[in-house]
Amino acid sequence: MKRRHITTALAALTGVAVLFLGLNFLLNPDGAPAGFGITPWPQGNADGYFVVKGIRDIAVASTVFLLLTLGQRRILGWVVLIDAIIPLGDALAVVTHGGTFTTALSVHVSAAAIVVLTAIMLLTEGSTGTTPQPQLTPSA
Repeated sequence: MKRRHITTALAALTGVAVLFLGLNFLLNPDGAPAGFGITPWPQGNADGYFVVKGIRDIAVASTVFLLLTLGQRRILGWVVLIDAIIPLGDALAVVTHGGTFTTALSVHVSAAAIVVLTAIMLLTEGSTGTTPQPQLTPSA
């Protein structure tokens, strides 16, 4: 399997995962927080938070799919690299708001690592060392 196929699959997986998470928070607000790692509020209304998270994740997924569809792989690599900030921020939110360090690492930091790996693969997929060098012609 060619490297380009692997990076395409990883980029698509990144988009699918974030799209799933966003839709899960929008369509399953009672069940989605359990997998996030922060205990939902025992009282009050956190529904606004779920809408914000759901929309954020759908926007990120849409950006990934748009750039993948347009063939803008290098730009996609930079966008995916920047998007790695999101799961790292989520990990920080988990450990600073009553969640466990284990959940932060196993769910959010591992996701960030996969996203960073995908970005690096996208950003370096054209640098195989086989790029033809420009030919210099003597001027007359």
